[in-house]
Amino acid sequence: MTILIDQPEMGSQLDVEKTASAIDDLVLDGGFVMPKSAADDGFMAPNINSFGNNFRDYHAESERQKTVEEFYRLQHINQTYDFVKRMREEYGKMDKVEMSIWECCELLNDVVDDSDPDLDEPQIEHLLQTAEAIRKDYPDEDWLHLTGLIHDLGKVLLHPSFGGLPQWAVVGDTFPLGCAFDEANVHHKYFKENPDYDNPAYNTKCGIYSEGCGLDNALISWGHDDYMYLVAKENRTTLPSAALFVIRYHSFYPLHRAGAYTHLMNEEDKENLKWLHIFNKYDLYSKSKVRIDVEKVKPYYLSLIEKYFPEKLRW
Repeated sequence: MTILIDQPEMGSQLDVEKTASAIDDLVLDGGFVMPKSAADDGFMAPNINSFGNNFRDYHAESERQKTVEEFYRLQHINQTYDFVKRMREEYGKMDKVEMSIWECCELLNDVVDDSDPDLDEPQIEHLLQTAEAIRKDYPDEDWLHLTGLIHDLGKVLLHPSFGGLPQWAVVGDTFPLGCAFDEANVHHKYFKENPDYDNPAYNTKCGIYSEGCGLDNALISWGHDDYMYLVAKENRTTLPSAALFVIRYHSFYPLHRAGAYTHLMNEEDKENLKWLHIFNKYDLYSKSKVRIDVEKVKPYYLSLIEKYFPEKLRW
């Protein structure tokens, strides 16, 4: 259920809205092409989610949808520019705990994401479903397999040892602060209650930014994406920049599904976005009832963790 608490007090135009067939035709610099159909034995995206609805349907009548909408009401009201700056400063210290990547995976066993209309399984199931689906289609891209496994590990922010942040400060679609809230954001109407909404410094298209400034120079709403990005970067991972981009922006649906905020992107962002489009197919559509034999695949992922990360990380 959604946790209801007050906001914590702490010291050239890129067309990213592609049809499914257009995304399938993407060719990256490495020469890899997205699988097109079952004929090439690739991952086939289902048409409906675990609840029998269309994916990311935020208007289907159900008890789950009521929980999701209440989540976004709280998120849109409480995620402000000042709040995000405080969170990045606090959690950027990496002084909460020291543990391995796999230990963090196990912490997520009891986490259910209240912002997600497609999934109510424990997060560890989703992580392995995503990673294994990618592994099937891209057997040689081990960095992408590992990215699938760890992309949601920042959800440990919900755990008491990390401060037990409310769901609205950990999960859900992300968006920039310091500029106008684009109408592509789900349940956009609730932004009207956000203190930044009427701030003249923040409520224009570019706000405090300039066109082409690069997403790394924009402040994105606080949550598990940005936190896991900080963890990976501060612990000197050897994952490529595309992996860090995917980790940091995989919940930035207004950008990579609706084409909003592209005016903030630079050339490196545009190149990395190709990988995010590919990753999103597996992240979103692997949310099914398919079960993964954890013990069977564990040795493989432990080997990838050892390749790209230190044995113990600061969180």
